[in-house]
Amino acid sequence: MIDLYTAKTPNGYKVSVTLEELDLPYTYHELDLSALEQKEDWFLKINPNGRIPAIIDRDAGDFAIFESGAIMMYLADKAGRLLPTETEARSRVIQWLMFQMGGIGPMMGQANVFYRYHPEKIQPAIDRYQKESRRLFEVLDRRLAENTWLADDYSIADIANWCWVRRHEWSGISIDGLTHLQRWMQAMAERPACARGVNIPPDSEIVSDSERAKEISKFVDI
Repeated sequence: MIDLYTAKTPNGYKVSVTLEELDLPYTYHELDLSALEQKEDWFLKINPNGRIPAIIDRDAGDFAIFESGAIMMYLADKAGRLLPTETEARSRVIQWLMFQMGGIGPMMGQANVFYRYHPEKIQPAIDRYQKESRRLFEVLDRRLAENTWLADDYSIADIANWCWVRRHEWSGISIDGLTHLQRWMQAMAERPACARGVNIPPDSEIVSDSERAKEISKFVDI
């Protein structure tokens, strides 16, 4: 059994989708980020960085893992799926996983901050992060013009990138003209495990984008 500590964020969804795809039994625990639950001592013992997601593998002596990419690799290895063992195939998956970890995630995250959450609209910052995110989307589009999935087969690399790219409108980033990216996004959205995973934790009530932005702005810098 896996204990998943998470919240309604792209990084959190990366792990819940992975768990759903691998059909691994898990229990999720939603942290209240606005109440700084992720900074409490009990959680810092699981993740010293005070961020979600994190997991505890109860079947492995309560082994704790933090950082979404590291969790995804651990789970894929545990289940023997979504991450090849052959050296070159494994490397291709990890390369595209790191592309999300080092590029898509940070750039879209900063676009979110300056486009949605920051009380002052700093247009040069908005332009910088939206344009860089769009450039990264174009890299994905070129790759997907030649491949059905980002690596040889469907993998954790697809899950990681999709969980962020699917929220492009929230970041103010257009995907117009990126036909291969759009095809891939539709294929991902149609996977039952993906649909289930991005509803963990489920929304307990309908919250408008403006209300969500206002709430997130309280803790965007922590």
